Amino acid sequence: MAIQRNVDSEEAPIHGDILDTILTHVPLIHLLPASQVSRSWNGAVSTSLRGFNKPKPWLILHTQNTRSPYPTTAHAFDPRSRVWVQIHKPEINYVSALRSAHSSLLYMLSPAKFSFSFDPLHHTWDHVDAPIMWRTDPIVGKVGKWVVIAGGTCDFEDDPLAVEMYDVESRTWRTCESMPAIFKDSAASTWLTIAVGSDRMYVAERSTGVGYTFDPDTAVWSGPYDVRPGGGGGGLCASSALGIVNGRLVLVGLIGDGANQKVKGLKLWELDGETMECGREIGELPAEFLKELEPDFAGLSSVNVNFKGDFLFVTNNSAPERVIVGEFDDGGRCGWSSVRNSVVNDDVRLSSTVVYTCADVGLGDLQRATVSAGWRFSLKDGA
Repeated sequence: MAIQRNVDSEEAPIHGDILDTILTHVPLIHLLPASQVSRSWNGAVSTSLRGFNKPKPWLILHTQNTRSPYPTTAHAFDPRSRVWVQIHKPEINYVSALRSAHSSLLYMLSPAKFSFSFDPLHHTWDHVDAPIMWRTDPIVGKVGKWVVIAGGTCDFEDDPLAVEMYDVESRTWRTCESMPAIFKDSAASTWLTIAVGSDRMYVAERSTGVGYTFDPDTAVWSGPYDVRPGGGGGGLCASSALGIVNGRLVLVGLIGDGANQKVKGLKLWELDGETMECGREIGELPAEFLKELEPDFAGLSSVNVNFKGDFLFVTNNSAPERVIVGEFDDGGRCGWSSVRNSVVNDDVRLSSTVVYTCADVGLGDLQRATVSAGWRFSLKDGA
């Protein structure tokens, strides 16, 4: 018996809860064209983004070739769909080596120019005169309207602890109180870790845990504080990082035995936002993920931690094949996962500078980039 084809059922549109459910599994970059199909599809896209699989912060990987003309590329890991995204955009105009700070700020600093960008996809750049003092490895943080540049000066400068701030509203520089004297031998991003809150910048030595806060509105440093767990106990070794997790100040520390040059663990503690006092432990990286990270005492400075929202991403420039992802749930517990880094290979490691930023990327950000700047987004490796 011949089977009658039901043309009406074949052409029946997908809508309602079925469409909403399907869209929750679609990568964010594909939801943008889906939202433009029709009014009903636009509503379904909006509904799907409010569902169980909401947008999650992107880890954005920027590379800059070390040879002239220093071409740049950008890729992103989207944990919502667990895919790598290639960002097809114009190369960044070269000023100097590309660098990142406190997870969201991208900048280049030369003796003549300071260029920085802090929007999610780094679509917009500010190019201004360089600060008065030439710096090779400063700490840099954006707090409110201020971009703070501290330390990192060359040996011949009079004040290795000098602090200058750029006002993004008036577009002027201001020189202010120097960093605390205790940072004299460590006033560089290599030795210091920073986090940025709504009204202050937190600074601490990676090795000793000595911390201070800086209020750019009053240009006052407060401290010292001891950010280490138990006032220095807990076996916190020579690498730690400050960050903001969903509004909370957090310390990430590698635990180890310095005598045997072996890292035994990675833990997280919540810090008091006023005193930087170390509070309760809020997470620990499982041993199997620590093994993938491959940290060691010789390469502690290459371990990076980037923070955004409820997420933190841990990477190791010496072993970049894996990215460790931490996500805090509503109960404050941190769950961990690992993803293969499909961007960094041997050629990239040998020829490029690699830096990371984090951003909350939404459909509006993708639309602005595609419509106003002609950018394109595609899944990498056919994912």
